[in-house]
Amino acid sequence: MADREPPRAPRRPTTLRHFDDVRIDDWYWLRNRDDPAVREYLEAENAYTEAGLASIAPLRDRIFEEIMARVRETDVSAPVRHGPWEYYARTIEGRNYAVHCRRPAGTPGLPDADAAPGTPPGEEVVLDENELAAGHEYFVLRTLAISPDHRLLAYGTDVTGGERALLRVRDLEHHVDLDDEIPDTYYGLAWANDGATLFYVRPDEAVRPYQVWRHSLGTPVADDVLVFQEDDERYYVTVGRSRSAKVVMITCESKVTSEVHLIDADAPSSAPRCVAPREQGVEYHVDHHAGPDGDHLYVLTNADGAESFKLMRAPADATSRTDWTEVVPHRPDVRLADVDVFAEHLVLSTRSGGLERVHVLPIDGGDGHEIEMAEEVYSVWLGPNPEFDTGTIHYRYTSLVAPVSDVDYDLEARTRTVVKVQPVDGYDPATFETHRLWATAPDGVRVPISIVHRRGLPRDGSAPLLLYGYGSYEVSIDPAFSPTRVSLLERGVSYAIAHVRGGGELGRRWYEDGKLDRKRNTFTDFIACAEHLIAEGYTRPSRLVARGGSAGGLLMGAVANLAPHLFTAIVAEVPFVDCLTTMLDDSLPLTVTEWEEWGDPVHDRAIYDYIKQYAPYDNVTDQPYPAMLVTAGLNDPRVQYWEPAKWVAKLRATVRSPTTLFLKTELGAGHHGPSGRYESWRDEAQVLAFVLSRMGIED
Repeated sequence: MADREPPRAPRRPTTLRHFDDVRIDDWYWLRNRDDPAVREYLEAENAYTEAGLASIAPLRDRIFEEIMARVRETDVSAPVRHGPWEYYARTIEGRNYAVHCRRPAGTPGLPDADAAPGTPPGEEVVLDENELAAGHEYFVLRTLAISPDHRLLAYGTDVTGGERALLRVRDLEHHVDLDDEIPDTYYGLAWANDGATLFYVRPDEAVRPYQVWRHSLGTPVADDVLVFQEDDERYYVTVGRSRSAKVVMITCESKVTSEVHLIDADAPSSAPRCVAPREQGVEYHVDHHAGPDGDHLYVLTNADGAESFKLMRAPADATSRTDWTEVVPHRPDVRLADVDVFAEHLVLSTRSGGLERVHVLPIDGGDGHEIEMAEEVYSVWLGPNPEFDTGTIHYRYTSLVAPVSDVDYDLEARTRTVVKVQPVDGYDPATFETHRLWATAPDGVRVPISIVHRRGLPRDGSAPLLLYGYGSYEVSIDPAFSPTRVSLLERGVSYAIAHVRGGGELGRRWYEDGKLDRKRNTFTDFIACAEHLIAEGYTRPSRLVARGGSAGGLLMGAVANLAPHLFTAIVAEVPFVDCLTTMLDDSLPLTVTEWEEWGDPVHDRAIYDYIKQYAPYDNVTDQPYPAMLVTAGLNDPRVQYWEPAKWVAKLRATVRSPTTLFLKTELGAGHHGPSGRYESWRDEAQVLAFVLSRMGIED
């Protein structure tokens, strides 16, 4: 693909010592973003990638046009009832970002997708992201919260990708922003009931959200009040508002421990009250219920050995775990993932058998039921449900073959109404089928695989296949539809997800068995899935490509070292590949908070040695590697740009056999790549063109 000589980052050896171990890092200098040579190297790699992928530019452009033809560029989301209004978002052909709108509640039917924003009777434009993005290379709306009286909108914008946002407040009656502007805020935003007080979150220098502040509209930001500060670097802080509108909730949590503080939403100046003091290893999450028998808290927790979590009820003024009583007991085989509290019902989101499920319980303790789903392998999740006193909930359903459906579900009648189905022009789901496979890991554990492919797929190993994996933080990669993926499926490419340990697909134990000193299970599970797909005739190594990003990029780096012979190519997006060096540097974002995920190599020699054994950067060897496309973001606060850059530099210097290796760094974006849907589609078209070309598909 590339005839020109690849860039070579010069060696500048740095000696790294920890315990009695010495590592020589020849590319440690790439961390210094103030060094002009760093920028020169990244730009040289970008130029090399552009030249190297020029031969597949026609395929990339064709895929981009397919995506554009498939996606309904001018569209409208399903309305969500919130008080006297229904809120929804419009997308308009040629515009990158959403236009947020509302109309009076009870307006029949879906909004006219083709109507200009604000022109249908009763419709108001709440916020046009395109206007906010004008003049910026990068733009993301980070936070959005409507005031209790629906007169004001608080919103935070990020124009660098660094995930720090400028918070503003818009007067929706006069369509102007107030003078209040609060810089350097993070995710998390809550209104008090007076409609004049805002709670927001600020991050520290390492981008750890650690403070909650209170702002009174019309007063200087310098007069804002610090409400809560978390000094333990293992913990993150966020703030939210209960659906009941009675309390503002401050949640501080590490990877294994949490603590919740409540503020009366009618008395925003009151001090936060702790629901239960933190205990190492005890997690709990709180929601509030206001009913005829008084106010109560519902608490989702793993306390007392409830590894898969249980649901408790407590008085609204509870201050310790002794005040809690059990509502839904712990079941080892059912992960109780979330609870949504409504006036008359509890809606439980659970996991069992590797699938998501939704259960409905009457608040008075009567018989509950499970909402039935249609397919063998699917994904379902609750949508925004801001109304507390409602008999209808909104959920979203999809599978690897079924586009996303927005569904309204009557909690008493147990009936569903499909409000909207994601339009995908020219796509016929009957052409494809999806099912669940099981691979066997080296330790005998069965690992689920979700797969979609053409009907009648020959099981002779001839079919190309893209295998995706993640496997960290108890994040579940559930089988969901992607309109961009259709460009693969229609070319005969199968798509599979390896639900490896470290994720949450099979519950909390599945996660625990893929973290800390069991992290290698994530890698060997993925390899076992690849081997199973090959053995069962779904593909062969010369047509098998692996893909993963962030912590899934660590997975890609590990399997590239451990089993390069299984793959013709690997796509590693913003990969966490220099994990030992990062976990030793507590000045970096995430490091201290991540010790409970990966282990603490600073103080624990066994963990140091364990991470060193699998860290992709530390284990690059002179062996044949698959072709690789690697991405990075210069402003990425989660995986610093230098991790993929160092990895590529070391691969180029170490591997003597011919290797196709590309590094693309977004110089104006962060962890999630470029902003704007058209740029995202172009990026995805480039990745898919690379994948197809390595499978031998050129058109």
